[in-house]
Amino acid sequence: MNKVEERQKKIKDILGVVESISTEDLAERMNVTGATIRKDLRDMEGRYEIIRNRGRVSLARKLIVDRDIMEKIFINADKKNIIGAAAASLITPGDSIMMTSGSTIDAFAHHLEANGTLNVVTPSVKVATMMACKEGVSVVILGGSIIRNSMSTRDSYCLEGLKNINCSKLFFSCDGLDFGSGVITAFLDEARLTQEMAGHAKSVVLLADSSKFGKTGFGKICELRDIDILITDEGFPESVRHKIEDLGVHVIIAQENMEYYK
Repeated sequence: MNKVEERQKKIKDILGVVESISTEDLAERMNVTGATIRKDLRDMEGRYEIIRNRGRVSLARKLIVDRDIMEKIFINADKKNIIGAAAASLITPGDSIMMTSGSTIDAFAHHLEANGTLNVVTPSVKVATMMACKEGVSVVILGGSIIRNSMSTRDSYCLEGLKNINCSKLFFSCDGLDFGSGVITAFLDEARLTQEMAGHAKSVVLLADSSKFGKTGFGKICELRDIDILITDEGFPESVRHKIEDLGVHVIIAQENMEYYK
């Protein structure tokens, strides 16, 4: 192992402990110049080993830990709310859409209005209940056994229920995404259901806050290039955003108080 490799291994070791650190503090801990640390970080970022954003550095490819839906509600809630509002602006009068489950999708449902009429297909018990209470909304809930952690269905009955359904858009969330693994969820059956739903939609919209980038897990939903639109927040690394846009994905950076929030 040469000096550069030793230095970059030490950077990973530090990031494994502190999770996130400023470039200046990292250079001080490493006892190297700013120029040296920036060169190392560029090399590591090019291999998708670390993420740089607004002067701070963190490790990429963190393993997903599944959490109960009631716990997820409070994680990055403000970002999810802003993302949900931006997603709601994509709905057109008379639209037919599919929505998966998850706390980000719940935030989206909160902002959704029929704008005339709206057809919604979902495996989420919570989303179905929220949307059924709104004027002008028709809801189809996909059947099957309810999974407690997500309060949604995701077995073979769900897949059967999709056979005669076609919608304009699929709105889905994920547990992680990166260039190596693609778009990831914690469970294979959830990934399979989302894949099937995508096959019944004309366009695919991913709602993912900035904390999701660099995380990986077991169930692969799709490649990044398979997404039509990604809606995220201002914390999403700009360099990563440009690379995703180069894949042909339209990236929307949701911001508070923009004109599409009604």
